Amino acid sequence: MNHIELFAGCGGLSLGLETAGFELFVANELSPMASETFAHNLLNVDFEKHINIDKVLWVSSTFDRSNLKGRLRENPQLASGLNSNHFSDLLNKKLTRELIQRSLLVGSIVDINKILSQSESSLGDILRQGSGSGIDLVSGGPPCQSFSLAGLRDQSNDRNTLPWEFARFVEQTKPKIALLENVSGILRPFKINKKPYYAWFEVAKAFAKIGYIPICMHINAKYIGAAQNRPRFILIALRNDIFAGITKKSNDKNFLQTIAPAKILFDRVRSGEDPEYGCLPYFDIEKNPDFFDSKIFANLKTHKNSELATVQDAIDDLRTVDGESSLYVERINSIFENINSHRLNKQHNHDHRSNSNKVKSRFRLYQIMTKIPKESSKEISKYLKTEGASGVSSSTLKVVQKYWVLDLDGNQITRPSDHQLLGLLSNLYTKKQTQRALRADQPAPAALSIPDDACHYHESAEMQRTLTVREMARIQSFPDWYEMKSKVTTGGQMRKFEVPQYTQIGNAVPPLLGLALGKVCKALIELAEEK
Repeated sequence: MNHIELFAGCGGLSLGLETAGFELFVANELSPMASETFAHNLLNVDFEKHINIDKVLWVSSTFDRSNLKGRLRENPQLASGLNSNHFSDLLNKKLTRELIQRSLLVGSIVDINKILSQSESSLGDILRQGSGSGIDLVSGGPPCQSFSLAGLRDQSNDRNTLPWEFARFVEQTKPKIALLENVSGILRPFKINKKPYYAWFEVAKAFAKIGYIPICMHINAKYIGAAQNRPRFILIALRNDIFAGITKKSNDKNFLQTIAPAKILFDRVRSGEDPEYGCLPYFDIEKNPDFFDSKIFANLKTHKNSELATVQDAIDDLRTVDGESSLYVERINSIFENINSHRLNKQHNHDHRSNSNKVKSRFRLYQIMTKIPKESSKEISKYLKTEGASGVSSSTLKVVQKYWVLDLDGNQITRPSDHQLLGLLSNLYTKKQTQRALRADQPAPAALSIPDDACHYHESAEMQRTLTVREMARIQSFPDWYEMKSKVTTGGQMRKFEVPQYTQIGNAVPPLLGLALGKVCKALIELAEEK
């Protein structure tokens, strides 16, 4: 089976799908920085040594192909647009399947859709044919910041059109299945003219309109073995003939009953209706366990609450050079296919970032906050974010005084006095809303995309620090041979378009989640085509 990957990022979903048995036909990613990581690990491309660079093609760029360095560092927003001032590796050329197959197209999906809509487009013919008998799967996670509950939700943001561009691509390539991944925030309504607008439902209707039956789910990577509490919205859109094959051959009555409303929605949309919200359910991993008990979708819940991988499982061995790997680490290093024989090295991307004594002092306080009662922890958090306006109670001070703290010179203070502790707190004010210390015995939180989102859980000296890129990759379930490329971090105005290593990891689909979704899609296709 083959697949096309849109919004490929650094390759987490593709890695999982390949391991599940899907062979990559072509991938697309807007960011040159994320593309560098994807190409290195999955296509064995080395831009510095000019190895396999013919497998990376730019949809549109302000630099010609001889200036690869410029292309890898350009603002993709400025590079997008198929105009005469830009250079394209796809336009005005007779493309071949050999050139396109297992390649990465760097650029905007909007531009790709424009190319596909041209009647003379050889790219369109190649993508529709795939490896010879069509495309089995088109997958991807459209950028989701505007849907995210962790950021500023903005229905009018241009990025919110990308799920519809995804559907437009599917309409033009006609795969058997389309797989769309997004943040949980897409399930929460926006307010438009004081009326609720459910983006996920509108996207589902968009797929129905182009001939696909949408099955919608709310799942979590922690139930698939990743060391992260990462809830995600998943839409699996089945081409009408594939859906018909599944319903004809499945003998799972519970499964058939639960997906029946999707077919009803499909028929209503195809007849010209515009169904109102409420007629299509989505299946929640925690609220609708029966759905995930079915043979096919059981792949999305392989771990019980008592079996969840923890942060300690994921990164504890990285504290020392000769640390002993956990079963979790051994699993992700053995399960994911290393098709290009990259070196297994847990020191990849494991450089520690330097933090000031003030930051270390605050991180130590965050570590303490994971050990004290929630009421006291919330009180300290509010105190820090209101510059002391909220005050801190004597009972909370007494709780904190049981632990050692770091002063602003980096010195440990055992059992600090009220005066010492209040003086320290008054110097640790912060506007950061999501910063915290990780809990060793729990999966990591989902919001990990910038270096100082979280600090290490361990209390030993030098552990009052941010996570390394490798530690974040481990939490996401990337194997140790998977090496992140391009800049480590960025800041200021560059954040608007640069996607450095930390952000690549934070934006990625955990490979274990990709693997589980791949197993589901493969099983659906096999069931539909079973003789």
